[in-house]
Amino acid sequence: DVQLQASGGGLVQAGGSLRLSCAASGFTFDDYAIGWFRQAPGKEREGLATIRSSDDSTYYVDLVKGRFTISRDNAKNTVYLQMDSLKPEDTAVYYCAVQALYGGSWYIFNAEKYHNWGQGTLVTVSS
Repeated sequence: DVQLQASGGGLVQAGGSLRLSCAASGFTFDDYAIGWFRQAPGKEREGLATIRSSDDSTYYVDLVKGRFTISRDNAKNTVYLQMDSLKPEDTAVYYCAVQALYGGSWYIFNAEKYHNWGQGTLVTVSS
């Protein structure tokens, strides 16, 4: 079965950096997107960045553009989210999830189209 595990969260001061990892396993398809989302208490889950396996195309929401970078290491079957210039409002549980594309429509930041969320990893940014 498909398994995704986010890791790398922790405590960091405002202005600092963290790199999150999403280890993937059990995939039986080639064309898919891995998305990074986060959810803070009292807020809805929001998309941050996503990368497509077939062509490495990436998308970012405006609030993280220029600060966060999504990338992949195919040899390690891992997707990363490099987070720089962190702000207290970045505090949230961060999740990675997969959307199977099969060459079709890509609902880039529609959380309902992503699956296998796992438990996420907590990022806490102090003032």
